[in-house]
Amino acid sequence: MNPLITDDQRAQLLDNGAAAARGEKRDPLPVVKLFTLDAHATWLLTELDPSDGDTAFGLCDLGMGAPALGHIRLSDLEGIRGPRNLAVARDPHFTPRRRLSEYTRLAQADGSIND
Repeated sequence: MNPLITDDQRAQLLDNGAAAARGEKRDPLPVVKLFTLDAHATWLLTELDPSDGDTAFGLCDLGMGAPALGHIRLSDLEGIRGPRNLAVARDPHFTPRRRLSEYTRLAQADGSIND
């Protein structure tokens, strides 16, 4: 099984999380896209809390028409299974095309992450 995030992604997420913890106002590019293979949930994550290395922040779309910014534990995502018992996966082909604020604006207007 592939890990949800690579070592390089973890380093970038932690760097973004440290900047946020210092109070820096940034609008980062998402670092990783996670999704359910057999449901309609998607997470675009931008940071990890450096104090625990598990609590991620980003745009969360649970497939119910109300994507929102929020926190999720990677350890919780590892335990999620969809209706056909498929695990959450990382999109290895994801390349961010816009800042988190723009993904959020578009997703809230559309009712879902469409990237």
